[in-house]
Amino acid sequence: MTANADTPAPDIAKAQVLIEALPYFQRYAGRTFVVKYGGHAMGNPQAARDFAEDIVLLKAVGINPVVVHGGGPQIGEMLEKLGVETTFVDGLRVTDEATAKVAEMVLSGAINKQLVGWLAEAGGKAIGISGKDGGLVRARKLERTTRDPESLIEQVIDLGYVGEPAEVDTNVIDTAVAAGMIPVIAPIAAGDDGATYNINADTMAGAIAAALGAARLFLLTDVAGVLDADGELLPELNPADIAELREGGVIKGGMVPKLETCVSAIEAGCEAAVVLDGRVAHAMLLEFFTARGAGTLVRA
Repeated sequence: MTANADTPAPDIAKAQVLIEALPYFQRYAGRTFVVKYGGHAMGNPQAARDFAEDIVLLKAVGINPVVVHGGGPQIGEMLEKLGVETTFVDGLRVTDEATAKVAEMVLSGAINKQLVGWLAEAGGKAIGISGKDGGLVRARKLERTTRDPESLIEQVIDLGYVGEPAEVDTNVIDTAVAAGMIPVIAPIAAGDDGATYNINADTMAGAIAAALGAARLFLLTDVAGVLDADGELLPELNPADIAELREGGVIKGGMVPKLETCVSAIEAGCEAAVVLDGRVAHAMLLEFFTARGAGTLVRA
């Protein structure tokens, strides 16, 4: 492409960006992207606007975005304001009945509707739901164990009303998407016992991505992606790579459950998953619509 004397160079650069993105638009038109939103970006007004614009752009070019959001820090703040005592076991919040009610209020109420508002402000049409709505997700109680450091005996940890997806029925998502809407999902679901369970947002997003056969699962985090032993970004991994890096202690801490979610999702039908930095403006678009990419891509 060449510019004539009357065409400013910046305009040509914009056109070249669109041309570079064209094959991706064509390849994924009509496909579904599931995006887990949380972390730093959620508390930053400019980052929130960037995120909303990205999601609305995806919808505008024929891709069907589905947003699943977290809200752990906001739940903690509300519990403190209400004077509800919080306890942790091995770094995991124990969710009693009072805490579960606060979690549902913050996630399904305040955060969910705030996200719907941001998307509307960016020109999109969003609908806020939780795992309870339309029977989207049926939860089961999450079971965790810990090893006693002295006896080395495995002990069961009771985390209360903390759950994980047992079944996903995508009918309510399919209906919303067919109506031209962007589903925004709070990670709350009911169990067979009728109780309300709080589910980790990464886990919820992974289960929904698998059930939808999504082309991409995006996990927005507060780091650049998965880093090697020297702190350099690893642009692409497969399950065997992840197992090796975890065995060697390179992957640890909060990145372990994120990558477990990625592997579970791709093994259950999601095409690929991406761990990327939600603090970077338009990181999701850079990852998907450019040859350079951003973050760490995980696929089989």
